[in-house]
Amino acid sequence: MRNTAEILQIGMNCLQENIGVVETEYFISAVLREQMDYTKWRQRYYDRITDDEVKEDIYQYIKEHPKAFE
Repeated sequence: MRNTAEILQIGMNCLQENIGVVETEYFISAVLREQMDYTKWRQRYYDRITDDEVKEDIYQYIKEHPKAFE
Protein backbone atom coordinates (compact mmCIF):
# COMPACT_ATOMS: atom_id res chain seq x y z
CA MET A 1 0.00 0.00 0.00
CA ARG A 2 1.20 3.49 -0.81
CA ASN A 3 1.89 6.07 1.86
CA THR A 4 0.08 9.40 2.09
CA ALA A 5 2.78 11.37 0.26
CA GLU A 6 2.70 8.95 -2.68
CA ILE A 7 -1.09 9.09 -2.91
CA LEU A 8 -1.08 12.88 -2.80
CA GLN A 9 1.57 13.01 -5.53
CA ILE A 10 -0.41 10.64 -7.76
CA GLY A 11 -3.54 12.74 -7.21
CA MET A 12 -1.74 15.98 -8.02
CA ASN A 13 -0.22 14.44 -11.14
CA CYS A 14 -3.63 13.21 -12.26
CA LEU A 15 -5.21 16.62 -11.75
CA GLN A 16 -2.39 18.48 -13.48
CA GLU A 17 -2.37 16.10 -16.47
CA ASN A 18 -6.12 16.40 -16.93
CA ILE A 19 -6.95 20.01 -16.09
CA GLY A 20 -3.59 21.79 -15.92
CA VAL A 21 -1.69 23.50 -13.13
CA VAL A 22 -3.87 26.61 -12.84
CA GLU A 23 -7.17 24.73 -12.69
CA THR A 24 -5.64 22.22 -10.26
CA GLU A 25 -4.84 25.10 -7.91
CA TYR A 26 -8.36 26.45 -8.39
CA PHE A 27 -9.85 23.02 -7.64
CA ILE A 28 -7.86 22.67 -4.42
CA SER A 29 -8.78 26.20 -3.33
CA ALA A 30 -12.46 25.57 -4.04
CA VAL A 31 -12.48 22.31 -2.07
CA LEU A 32 -10.81 23.97 0.92
CA ARG A 33 -12.97 27.11 0.74
CA GLU A 34 -16.25 25.25 0.44
CA GLN A 35 -15.31 22.65 3.05
CA MET A 36 -16.72 20.17 0.59
CA ASP A 37 -17.93 16.81 1.84
CA TYR A 38 -16.26 14.57 -0.72
CA THR A 39 -18.26 11.51 0.31
CA LYS A 40 -21.60 13.22 -0.35
CA TRP A 41 -20.33 14.72 -3.61
CA ARG A 42 -19.07 11.33 -4.80
CA GLN A 43 -22.36 9.65 -3.89
CA ARG A 44 -24.32 12.18 -5.97
CA TYR A 45 -22.04 11.51 -8.93
CA TYR A 46 -22.21 7.74 -8.67
CA ASP A 47 -25.95 7.72 -8.08
CA ARG A 48 -26.31 8.99 -11.68
CA ILE A 49 -24.33 6.18 -13.34
CA THR A 50 -24.67 2.41 -13.35
CA ASP A 51 -22.31 -0.09 -11.74
CA ASP A 52 -21.26 -1.21 -15.21
CA GLU A 53 -20.33 2.37 -16.13
CA VAL A 54 -18.23 2.66 -12.96
CA LYS A 55 -16.46 -0.61 -13.75
CA GLU A 56 -15.82 0.50 -17.32
CA ASP A 57 -14.34 3.79 -16.08
CA ILE A 58 -12.06 1.87 -13.71
CA TYR A 59 -10.90 -0.57 -16.39
CA GLN A 60 -10.30 2.27 -18.84
CA TYR A 61 -8.27 4.22 -16.28
CA ILE A 62 -6.15 1.16 -15.43
CA LYS A 63 -5.55 0.52 -19.13
CA GLU A 64 -4.48 4.13 -19.72
CA HIS A 65 -2.42 4.48 -16.51
CA PRO A 66 -0.77 1.11 -15.80
CA LYS A 67 2.11 2.67 -13.84
CA ALA A 68 -0.31 4.15 -11.31
CA PHE A 69 -0.89 0.65 -9.95
CA GLU A 70 2.70 -0.63 -9.67
